[in-house]
Amino acid sequence: MIDTTTLLTFIAIVLGFVFIPGPATLLTIARATGSGTKVGIATGAGIACGDVVHTVMAIVGLSAIIATSALLFSLIKYAGAAYLIYLGLRAILAKAPGVPGQAALPVTAGKAFRQAILAEVLNPKTALFFLAFLPQFVQLENGSVALQLAILGTVFVLLGLLSTVVFALGAGQLGNLLRRNAAVLKWQGKVIGTLYCALGLRLALQER
Repeated sequence: MIDTTTLLTFIAIVLGFVFIPGPATLLTIARATGSGTKVGIATGAGIACGDVVHTVMAIVGLSAIIATSALLFSLIKYAGAAYLIYLGLRAILAKAPGVPGQAALPVTAGKAFRQAILAEVLNPKTALFFLAFLPQFVQLENGSVALQLAILGTVFVLLGLLSTVVFALGAGQLGNLLRRNAAVLKWQGKVIGTLYCALGLRLALQER
């Protein structure tokens, strides 16, 4: 098992990571602002599930394969970028609701959940982060390496979920206020779509 000092150090560092706005946070905020708190929380849950996949990949060695294969890294990266840009273009082209208070980007929580899983899994930078970050807190004298990685990954996922829920709650309330304004309602979908596209382009331009 992981000793208390190592685990507390890990938790403190991860809390700093997850509450600094990054791609996962921005996706959650965009969903919550455009489609409501429930959809934002579902997006955060989907991202958490994607991080579970990355934890498993780090444990079984798939992340190491991605790290050493330029072709595989590029294929995953461009697939993820294309998916984000696709979501962005759909949001930009979607017809703005005509009634104040309606969601700018109507989507079910289930659909948002599935989209978030796919977007997170198709981010090779996250896979490399888990591969590089988690092993730094593994100590051979503490027993099974796989078990330690699983514990660390689970803690990371739970703290990440906590942060996205907090951001979703705040962004959802803000979105409710913004949607009362007809001018904001008209442009909200386009702004959120542009954000998705920007995240997709950012991912496409990233190097290993």
